[in-house]
Amino acid sequence: MDSYSGKITRLAEQFASLPGIGAKSAQRLAFHIVSMPEENVSALAEAILDARRNIRFCKYCCTLTDEEVCPICASDKRDHSTIMVVENARDLAAYEKTGRYEGVYHVLQGAISPAAGIGPNEIRLKELMRRLQSEDVKEVIIATNSSLEGETTAMYISKLIKPSGIPVTRIASGVPVGGDLENIDEVTLLRALDGRVPL
Repeated sequence: MDSYSGKITRLAEQFASLPGIGAKSAQRLAFHIVSMPEENVSALAEAILDARRNIRFCKYCCTLTDEEVCPICASDKRDHSTIMVVENARDLAAYEKTGRYEGVYHVLQGAISPAAGIGPNEIRLKELMRRLQSEDVKEVIIATNSSLEGETTAMYISKLIKPSGIPVTRIASGVPVGGDLENIDEVTLLRALDGRVPL
C-alpha cells in the first residue's frame, strides 16, 4: 500500500527512470514538484516538451542543437581543419569548458560496444567519414573515453581514417595524480606506460 498518493508515486517513478536518479532523489523531486507554484511547473513541463520537440542533431558534427547547424560549426573563429571526435555532447561540453580547444567536433552519440549490441553502424561514423571526404581536414583527434568501449571505438576510427592520409591523434591518458596503481584499470596503466617520457 502506498504511504502517499498514487499520483506522487507515478511522478517519482518517472523521475527514477532518468539516469543517475535513485529512488530517494526521485521521491524528493516529486515532492518538490507538487509543492511548486503551478505556473513554475507549467514552465518546466513546457521547457521539457519544447526541448524534446525542437532539439536535433547538428548537420555537420551531430551534437545536440536547436538550429540546423550548431554554434561551434557555424563559427568562423573555429579551426575547421581540426576535428575532435567525442562520444557524446557531455564530452564536448567538458572540452569547451577548458577554453583551450579551438577546432570543431564530431559527436558519435555513443561508442562501439558489442556486448550492448552497439556496432559501428549504430554510432555517427558514416557522418564523420562523409565530413572527411568533403572538408579540408588536417587532423582528427580521437577523444573517446579510456574505457574498453572507448578504446575499441578509437582503434576502429583510426583504421578507417588511416588510408585517407589524414593524421589521427589520440588524447593522452594516464595515472591520475594521487592514484594508487593497484586501483587503476589495465587500459589506463598500459596507456601511461606507452606514453612515458624521459625524466
